[in-house]
Amino acid sequence: MATSASSQLSKVVKQQYMELPQGDQVQAMYIWIDGTGEGLRCKTRTLDSEPKSIEDLPEWNFDGSSTYQAEGSNSDMYLIPAAMFRDPFRKDPNKLVLCEVVKYNRKTAETNHRHTCKKIMEMVGHQSPWFGMEQEYTILGTDGHPFGWPSNGFPGPQGPYYCGVGADKAYGRDIVEAHYRACLYAGVMICGTNAEVMPAQWEFQVGPCEGIDMGDHLWVARFILHRVCEDFGVVASFDPKPIPGNWNGAGCHTNFSTKEMREDGGLKCIEECIEKLGKRHNYHIRTYDPKGGLDNARRLTGHHETSNIHEFSAGVANRGASIRIPRAVGQEKKGYFEDRRPSANCDPYAVTEALIRTCLLDEEGDETVDY
Repeated sequence: MATSASSQLSKVVKQQYMELPQGDQVQAMYIWIDGTGEGLRCKTRTLDSEPKSIEDLPEWNFDGSSTYQAEGSNSDMYLIPAAMFRDPFRKDPNKLVLCEVVKYNRKTAETNHRHTCKKIMEMVGHQSPWFGMEQEYTILGTDGHPFGWPSNGFPGPQGPYYCGVGADKAYGRDIVEAHYRACLYAGVMICGTNAEVMPAQWEFQVGPCEGIDMGDHLWVARFILHRVCEDFGVVASFDPKPIPGNWNGAGCHTNFSTKEMREDGGLKCIEECIEKLGKRHNYHIRTYDPKGGLDNARRLTGHHETSNIHEFSAGVANRGASIRIPRAVGQEKKGYFEDRRPSANCDPYAVTEALIRTCLLDEEGDETVDY
């Protein structure tokens, strides 16, 4: 199992420096999504006082030619602070600052889906759209091999690992525990975690979040996971099908409701939304992974608790459907529904915006998708 060189550095030695007082100054780590639509980048600046709100944070810039976002001849990109969290690595009063990316001409970068998502969420704010996203991921060694798997073979077949306990069933729990606590410290709306069906695969859930907060909180939770894994010398993969064959893939199931759905008789509204989603299946598939459906095509096979990518389906308590209505929602006739199609590496801004466009803004049109 290859591990990173950074994990071999002494954390005890580092700690004596991290305990030094920093005066009145504050370290603010600016975080942004790079040109792949999946990768995260970060850099830090010193502020003279602790920022109390986004308005206290200055804009900044970076070299977009090194992040797949600009040509070298015109490479300046701008970071616009969008959401602020406590920094669980440097601790208070230091901050994590999630940013939007705009180009030299102040137009939004191609992978900045937050900008339009925020506008769409503001249009439907009176309907109080709530989201919860279930982020699956796989822990890998730096050689790309799943953490804890035999170096020249496979672990036993799936069955004992989901929500499992014991050294032969749960691979990498230390990382999960560290990530959970770091998210709570940061102020991320993390609401749970569990071991998943494939060994070395885990899930954490974020929500319920209203509107734009869903994307902000999930991206920061992903950033924190990458940083925790860095300290442990392993890698967090959001690949939707990291191991081909008879192993579960990784999704990002998205739970959605509006004020009307959560009130008595809301099941009727849920069913109307599902009917609209059925008419725009291809649009959603195209939006639910960064490669326009190609990543999800490896995962949505109709096997391993997934629906078939080419077919739309819905059902109560059916984990093989595109849209699942939880059993309790069917009984109480109100609540939420779960869209099981988004891939683990989806952009939560794009996913939540698509759900609003189809379900609440009644947009139509559904181009075909080729894989």
